Amino acid sequence: MRILGIDPGLQTTGFGVIDADGPRLAYVASGTIKTSGVPTGDLPGRIKILYDGIREVQQRYEAQCAAIEIIFVNVNPQSTLLLGQARGAAITALVSCELPVAEYTAVQMKKAIAGHGQAAKEQIQLMVQRLLNLPGVPGKDAADALGIAIMHAHARVTFEAMERHTTLQRKQHAQFKGGRTY
Repeated sequence: MRILGIDPGLQTTGFGVIDADGPRLAYVASGTIKTSGVPTGDLPGRIKILYDGIREVQQRYEAQCAAIEIIFVNVNPQSTLLLGQARGAAITALVSCELPVAEYTAVQMKKAIAGHGQAAKEQIQLMVQRLLNLPGVPGKDAADALGIAIMHAHARVTFEAMERHTTLQRKQHAQFKGGRTY
């Protein structure tokens, strides 16, 4: 199963692609989509870059499913709204590629990767490097995206077992401590 992880951001969106075969994980690719070439006030231009960039990543690596980070509410409501629009563009790009999309919070990902929900970015980078046996430390945004993909690789097994053994539909009940799957 090839999984595309997305760490949404309006200026920098991280992506990570892994292959999961049971408990075995293999690194495929990672990187960032940057909107710094567009003026700060051109929100539609930035959204288009994110949308096109995610579609290009999907076309290149042909993931079978995707996972994206759920945003948190910042102190600054305007920043939260802008980040939400970037996240919406990312989800729209993924869904337009007909990918099933799972959502996880940063705390869930940090717990799954580093063992505690308050892990620093550097800890996530080092653990992703170790889990995927990478020769170097990935960038912060790419590491978060790879972390989301790794988390989904492990949580997916639980979701599939739940589907086999229950009549409840995924959209109708709580998922993995608040994560959502569509």
